[in-house]
Amino acid sequence: MKKSNMLIFIIIISSLMFSACTMSASTPPPITPTTNLSEIARQATETAIAKTPKTGETTVPEATQEGEPGITSTVSDMEEPTSTPEPTDDATSDTEPVTYAVPDSYTIHKGEFVYCLARRFDINPVDIINYNGLESGAILYPGNTIQIPSNSRPYLGDRALQYHPTEYTVIPGDTLYSISCLFGDVDPRAIAAANDLDVDQALTSGTVLQIP
Repeated sequence: MKKSNMLIFIIIISSLMFSACTMSASTPPPITPTTNLSEIARQATETAIAKTPKTGETTVPEATQEGEPGITSTVSDMEEPTSTPEPTDDATSDTEPVTYAVPDSYTIHKGEFVYCLARRFDINPVDIINYNGLESGAILYPGNTIQIPSNSRPYLGDRALQYHPTEYTVIPGDTLYSISCLFGDVDPRAIAAANDLDVDQALTSGTVLQIP
């Protein structure tokens, strides 16, 4: 009887020890997190909805820092365009060529001849010779007066003998009339006007004249 009681006691002690071991090895009680995933998602959604502007609401842009250039400038800040100066009459007056009327008669000066007058007045030299009853190759002398035909044919060929406008240096024996004949289609009065001279004024050798 005592052996059986002892056996039962051992079995009971063993059972208690076995149950204690089972409980310690079992899964520990779950730790409840302070915030689960669903709660985090809910809070993020509410924050996004709160920051989204409602219909009709506009967001005010942040003010730029002082001294920072703006995107647009006012009309008062823009510089006024400078006006282009209008050309004056003085800029064009000198470029207009001066023309002189063809006289009905002409008195010959030193250095002049029929072809010289023909180029100057744009007249056919043959018409001048025939109109004055001269022979071909006739020599004219200073002081001779010839008649200039009014309905003459124009000069044939190039009337200009030298390029102009240019400068010319006077040599001994030159007159404005003889210089005019050297250039062909330049009137001696035009040379006198360009150099502020009298058309019959005596010239000094070495003087530089402007030929218009």
